Amino acid sequence: MTEADAGLQGLPAQDPTSMLIELLDLGELQGARTDEDIFMGPSQKQLRQRVFGGQVLAQSLVAAMRTVDAGRKVHSMHGYFLRPGDTNEPITFGVERLRDGRSFSARRVHAYQEGMPILSMIASFQDEDEGVEHQSEMPAGIPDPESLPSTADLLGTFDHPVAREWAFERPFDIRHVDPALYVSATGRKEARNAVWMKTFGPMPDDPDLHRAALAYASDYTLLESILRKHGMSWVTPGMSVASLDHAMWWHRPVRVDEWLLYVQESPSAQGARGLATGRIFSREGLHVATVAQEGMIRVPAEVKDEVAGALRSRS
Repeated sequence: MTEADAGLQGLPAQDPTSMLIELLDLGELQGARTDEDIFMGPSQKQLRQRVFGGQVLAQSLVAAMRTVDAGRKVHSMHGYFLRPGDTNEPITFGVERLRDGRSFSARRVHAYQEGMPILSMIASFQDEDEGVEHQSEMPAGIPDPESLPSTADLLGTFDHPVAREWAFERPFDIRHVDPALYVSATGRKEARNAVWMKTFGPMPDDPDLHRAALAYASDYTLLESILRKHGMSWVTPGMSVASLDHAMWWHRPVRVDEWLLYVQESPSAQGARGLATGRIFSREGLHVATVAQEGMIRVPAEVKDEVAGALRSRS
C-alpha cells in the first residue's frame, strides 16, 4: 500500500508530516460540478472517531484555494462546526464561487458527510497590495522552544492510547510555555496560554499549503486559555468540550515548518460557552495571524460549585 493509499483510507501515513500533506491533497470529482466545485478528502483516524476540527478547516480552505487564481491569497475565513465528523468516512467539499472582483474573491465551502454539512465556511482572498502597516508586539520573556518539553516528553511514557496518539501521531510539535494541561492543571489560574508549534518535518514550498496547515494547527490548545483560568485539565472528570465556530485572519507570509508562538487568551466565559482569541508570531516577532473561537465547555456540578464559590469570594 502506498503512503497516499494509506492516507485515503484514513490510516496513519509514514510520518506525521507526510500524513498532514496527504490530508490536504484533495481530489477533484470530475463532472460533478453543478453550481459548486466538488472535492473529496480523507479523514484522519482518531481514537474518539470524530474528525479533528482543524483538519476539516484546513481541507475546506484547500478546496476554496483550488477555485481561486494563484495570485490571490486567503486573508480571512469564518466557519461554523455544525455536526461532528466521522473519521471512518471521507469528506466531500462543495465550493460556491460567491464573488470574483478586481482585488478580492469570496468562496463559500460546505464540508459534507452522508449528505449532511459538518462545517460551513466563507473565506476571502485578495491580490497582493500595499497600504498602511502596524502590528502587535510579540510578548517578551518567552523561553525558547528548545528549552521546553515536547508532548512526547510529557506523555510518551504513558501506556494509554490517547497519550500515544497525542505524543506521536499529531503532525505538529507542541511545546507549552506554562505547564501543559494534558493530565493536570498547575500554576496560576489565568485566562492565558501560550505554546510554540511547528511541523515535525519540512513542508513543500507552497505558500497556500502553509496557510492551510496553519489553520489546522490553530485549532490546537486555543480553548486552554479557558481551562487554565478555572484550574481544569483535559482529563477533568465529566468535562465536555467542543468547538462551535472558528475565525482566522492571515496577516503576513508564514512557514509552519519553522517555530511559531501561539499566544492565547480568553476575554469571557459564560452559559457553558467560552471565547478564546489567539495571536500567532514568527520566531522573529512578525505577527502572522490572528484567531478567534467560541467553544462549548460543560463541567460537572462540583466544578461549577467551585467556580461559583470563587466568584462569590471576590464580591
